[in-house]
Amino acid sequence: MKAAVLEKFNEPFVIRDIELAPPGPDEVLVRTAAVGICHSDIHMQEGIRPNLPLPAVLGHEVSGVVEAVGSGVHDLLPGDHVVGTLAAFCGHCPHCIAGRLVLCQDTSVKQPPGQARRLRAAGAPVSQVYNLSGFAEKMLVHRSTLVRIVKEMPLDRAALLGCALTTGTGAVFRTAQVRAGASVAVIGCGGIGLAAINGAQIAGATRIIAIDRLPHKLEQAKLFGATDLVDASGGDAVERVRQLTGGGVDYAFECIGLPATVEQCWAMLKPGGVATILGIFGPGAKVSVAGMDLLQEKQLRGSMLGSVRPPEDIPALVELYLQGRLKIDELVSRRIPLEQINEGFEALRRGEATRSVIVFDL
Repeated sequence: MKAAVLEKFNEPFVIRDIELAPPGPDEVLVRTAAVGICHSDIHMQEGIRPNLPLPAVLGHEVSGVVEAVGSGVHDLLPGDHVVGTLAAFCGHCPHCIAGRLVLCQDTSVKQPPGQARRLRAAGAPVSQVYNLSGFAEKMLVHRSTLVRIVKEMPLDRAALLGCALTTGTGAVFRTAQVRAGASVAVIGCGGIGLAAINGAQIAGATRIIAIDRLPHKLEQAKLFGATDLVDASGGDAVERVRQLTGGGVDYAFECIGLPATVEQCWAMLKPGGVATILGIFGPGAKVSVAGMDLLQEKQLRGSMLGSVRPPEDIPALVELYLQGRLKIDELVSRRIPLEQINEGFEALRRGEATRSVIVFDL
């Protein structure tokens, strides 16, 4: 099968023929339908994890159709439509029992890159990344990385439920638990930020402030439910948010991954407000907040994949989409074949695309 292989950091992907092992116990073979290009993939390509064994196949925002299942898999059948999720989980560790599936640390299920021996090229191992490796015509994955969805859901849109949609909406619904009538600010209007804005609208927030430096992203934010737009390149964004809200917001979401924007996120909270951080940071990044602000009962929270519970949350998001309440069509900027993956990465780097989605022939 064909796959886009990362052979060296900071270099383009190369289309190669690679081999998949047959499904083993608790494993599922999936024919890939679609995979989104996410900023997390850019970070990996640029070497944010320099210990990643290369060559490797990235790609995690993915959907597909089950082709075969290994022993022990009883709840999926060939022909089922599925969404892949980063939140592989064992189901029996303390984190899983507490419902915090994204924090599962069982490395026999959530295998670090290079541990699995599912992919090979020219007889040598190829690293599976995110336990998925969706930039390929097929995937061999652990059962827990897949969620079955109804076939009424278009697969090219379902792929975005694997990361952007679950991370953005999950941060609103699960991590921060935004209440109806609240005020919300979102810093960064990429795919995850727009999903957070949409999630805040669904949750019933009455004031949703979108903050970005790019005018076309701010305009797009209005389509997702933003009531106010703040151009961060045109002055003090924190002061502007305070002016709009009469003192600050109840909830703020950082969707970029920069210490400066985390500190802005914290500063624009009203007393008792909650700042939720979704961005991915470079190695060694640190954030500084005013200690006295803690006496105002402000809270700073991290969010991994929106604290998602995939078996429960992904079908719910599918239903919201089918009802017309969750916006996915508007996130897809372009659909491209696997051979154009490098062009898709460059479009995302330039800020021209919210999501380029690689689509495969089924």
